[in-house]
Amino acid sequence: MSEQVTLPARPARKAAPAAGGPELTVVAPTFNERSNVERLVAKLDAALAGVAWEVIFVDDDSPDGTAALVKEIAGRDTRVRCIRRVGRRGLAGAVIEGALASAAPFVAVIDADMQHDETLLPRMLDLLRGGDVDLVVGSRYLDAAGLETGLSPARKAASQFANALGKKALKADVSDPVSGFFMIRREAVDRVADQLEPAGFKILFDIIASQSEPLRVKELPYAFAAREAGESKLDNRVALEYLGLVASKLSRGLFSPRIIFFGLVGLSGVLVHMSVLWAAKGPFGFPIAQAMAGTTAMTSNYFINNLITYRDKRLKGWKLFTGYLRFCALCAIGLVASVGVGSELHAHGVPWAIAGFAGAVSGSIWNYVSTYLGVW
Repeated sequence: MSEQVTLPARPARKAAPAAGGPELTVVAPTFNERSNVERLVAKLDAALAGVAWEVIFVDDDSPDGTAALVKEIAGRDTRVRCIRRVGRRGLAGAVIEGALASAAPFVAVIDADMQHDETLLPRMLDLLRGGDVDLVVGSRYLDAAGLETGLSPARKAASQFANALGKKALKADVSDPVSGFFMIRREAVDRVADQLEPAGFKILFDIIASQSEPLRVKELPYAFAAREAGESKLDNRVALEYLGLVASKLSRGLFSPRIIFFGLVGLSGVLVHMSVLWAAKGPFGFPIAQAMAGTTAMTSNYFINNLITYRDKRLKGWKLFTGYLRFCALCAIGLVASVGVGSELHAHGVPWAIAGFAGAVSGSIWNYVSTYLGVW
């Protein structure tokens, strides 16, 4: 097995634990991981013998009672802590909250699903103690069997694509920038915490990309194990979030992932708008057709934004209906502008397609700001 090292020159520095406090905080995001909690604590206890460590389980209000079990264990083991998040979801946000709750000089991130190799933690810690490394990444791509057992063929291909895309955006020689298993100096997270995207999934990529100075990175190979229990946190919307995060970093932070998705949803709304306008302008005339097109596109935008753009704040049940009413009320101003601008341009001889497009775009800025504040 090989290793890969990226070590930009920087004066060595060593971090010492506070007197009496833990030297290492292990952050374990959880959702429906009750069956894994005790096993992970036992594995950490065995792997980190002789180390002053603690584990913070950051639980997204699991219905299986994960948080309750963690608190029960914490009652008899002071090294175990629990952060129960209500009304908030997402692995990145969980990692951020766990790291910010730590006072230890070093923070490790590990899944509670037993897919990461906790026996690497002491070696990661020794490397950080030496002062020449800021970040140690457990890489699935430096081990020939790294992805063979832990992922299905489809997820393996998706992971490899995400990895290649991330490396281009980072412009850094890191073999696995989307790894969920790493150890880092806490100060490196603290200084970029306000720049990180809590709704995302690939927190390591975000941490690396947000640094003003390159981190000194060392990667260690490990084999990604098959999940033993619990639920995977990956789904198709997570993949979309990652693409949005990459696009945001490529824009050097000019556009947030949320703005990018709102814009893309808006473009889909333009297609809906133009299609309805084309179909309705003959039977109903341009002004009525423009209003119909705007209303249809507004409805489409609402439901897609709720599903994708505001996934972490997604409205359900009665709130989905009342949110739609608020969305329509706020977008009514944009709709009036759309109809007014488009009709005025068309009345002055501008072709219907150009007039309709100009009208559809005219209210987009208002729609984003007002619906972000008033709906989600």
